[in-house]
Amino acid sequence: MAYRLGVDVGGTFTDLLLFDDTDGRAWLHKTPSTPHDASEGVITGVQAVCEQAGIAASRIDIFLHGTTVATNAVLEHKGARVGLVVTEGYRQMMQIERSWVPGGLAGWIIWNQPEPMARLEDTVEIKGRLDAHGHELRPVVDADIRAQLAKLRGSGVQALTVSLMNAYVDGRHERRVAELAAEVMPGVPVSLSHLVLPEMQEYERTLTTVANAAVRPVVGGYVAKLRSRLRELGMKGRIALLRSDGGLMSSEAAEEQPVSLLMSGPAGGVTGALWVAKNAGLKNILTLDVGGTSTDVALIENGEPRLVRTTQVGHLTVRVSALDVKTVGAGGGSIAKIPQLTKALRVGPESAGAVPGPVCYGRGGTAATVTDANVVLGYLPENLLGGSFKLDREAARGAVQAIADAMGVDLVQAARGIIDIVNENMFGALRMISVQQGYDPRDFALMGFGGAGPLHVNAVARLMGSWPAVSPVAPGVLCALGDATTRMRAETARSFSRLISRCTDADVLAVLQLMRVQVHDALARDGVDAEEIEVRFEADLRYAGQAFEVPMAVDLAQVQAADPASPGLAALAAAFHAAHERLFTFSMDTETELVNLRAVALGRAPVLPARELPRGDGNPAAAKVRDHTMWTDGGFRPAVIYDRARLRAGDVIPGPAIVTEMDATTVILAGCAGMVDRFGNILINPAGAA
Repeated sequence: MAYRLGVDVGGTFTDLLLFDDTDGRAWLHKTPSTPHDASEGVITGVQAVCEQAGIAASRIDIFLHGTTVATNAVLEHKGARVGLVVTEGYRQMMQIERSWVPGGLAGWIIWNQPEPMARLEDTVEIKGRLDAHGHELRPVVDADIRAQLAKLRGSGVQALTVSLMNAYVDGRHERRVAELAAEVMPGVPVSLSHLVLPEMQEYERTLTTVANAAVRPVVGGYVAKLRSRLRELGMKGRIALLRSDGGLMSSEAAEEQPVSLLMSGPAGGVTGALWVAKNAGLKNILTLDVGGTSTDVALIENGEPRLVRTTQVGHLTVRVSALDVKTVGAGGGSIAKIPQLTKALRVGPESAGAVPGPVCYGRGGTAATVTDANVVLGYLPENLLGGSFKLDREAARGAVQAIADAMGVDLVQAARGIIDIVNENMFGALRMISVQQGYDPRDFALMGFGGAGPLHVNAVARLMGSWPAVSPVAPGVLCALGDATTRMRAETARSFSRLISRCTDADVLAVLQLMRVQVHDALARDGVDAEEIEVRFEADLRYAGQAFEVPMAVDLAQVQAADPASPGLAALAAAFHAAHERLFTFSMDTETELVNLRAVALGRAPVLPARELPRGDGNPAAAKVRDHTMWTDGGFRPAVIYDRARLRAGDVIPGPAIVTEMDATTVILAGCAGMVDRFGNILINPAGAA
């Protein structure tokens, strides 16, 4: 038998999902995260899920991991001190940056500009220069490079970035600096811009490479420790980490280019939702991934998630492909508070996290959270984690009562206000990735997952008009499912920068073929069989004179055909006009420019069978646990609690109802009904709707 293990580390819980590739059997486990050292929680979870399945860790063929280590290093400013080597005359590049200030017209008055990740005192210049075509104007001087590197060595930098002008065309000068750095600064990891981001625009290329260098020691240390501990458990299989774009990279590659992991955690939920949507027969999905600290939302159209060319974490924006995921500080652990100045209820973005957690967890928390409000309203009637995690209901009521007293309202009104506010925050995030990008949310289903997603998905679907509201099987560990069901990925890019009218299909084809070899070989080095590798192509286009690009898929067969009646570039330009119209409500009758070309290599997608439920008669009575009351439609109403493990395909659950399982709780509101599909997903619609 072949086993694969998906592991996702969240702010509150670490989720694990073990798959038997031969028959689709799965074992899931949740264990509290260990923020001081995430690998401890992972190892604890691996031991527990292997014991549950009755196998040794040595039976696991592939370990797939989504991690927020790189993200947290940026958010918490715990990255390494970075030394930066630039071309003579460009020492202030990181300080000048882009002229952009968040907020309104007067935002610059109150906005504190963040400290650059590579400080001016840690930036040195070297002689030597290439032109925009890669021709050497002035050679580099070894003695000069050694002298500048010696300055950085003396200042105590922990990682080194080399970003020279026009290195994206030819990286020979950067390679020479790296060779000398190995002598002058042994043991210091070196990141080269022509390898991390071989694209024009020196600021974006430099910033991305500096970010890579800053998180490299942190991520490298974590990956090396985790790999060592897994080997000690006897696991001999391959270890892969989830990239921001939803693909996988080997643990060794992750140590070299950790900037690709900045959105690793949220990407797992999107890839897991793709797998569920395919089984449920849904093509258009809005995802609602609600964890303990935050909510991540994304849009999937026609079975394809939206990709963006930039990744934003806090104030840092780097040019790395990522799934288009928006995050808001609204999770189960989000803290409710009454500011002294306004006396108006606020929820989040501060979170109780894993320690101490919500008050009802009994771990020393004192501030009322969203989870505590859900307890008060009857949405969390059972203990968590299959009964192994006890909830302190009286403590939750006491915490929410403190909020009620501060507001001058009763207990239920305060709890209802907390839930309404957090639902509106989720609604706002979903509008950002749908309405504000030209999509009608009524054309999409809404899938809620994460530990708290199914608690809120019905209410948020009402706000969005997005039906059905979907509670997938094992929603609390769907991110781990995404880690386990995605495939290996490698990517490279080249700046092209030509008007379409001034280049031919053959010009583009020559560059694409070179990049095809590069990404194909990269995956082969990661152990992917050559016959399993698929290569796709993309291009960034813009109207001549614009400062931003729109990424578009490139049909290589169309470019190769070179049919004068329908050339590939003309078709690409037409697709760009249509995309621009949808995104920005207009297109222009002007020259179109190719900015960057990109090649993406993908390994074979795993074929994991989805287990079907036995067919029922439509009546969920056999799954009934007990009668209950919960708040819905303005008051406490009679409801029924069901055990999800006992539901059958075709069962229809009228609201108000609650469906409990080990890793999550699903709420079905009055006026709605949930139908169980053949794979066990609960599809919630307004009562009487299809």
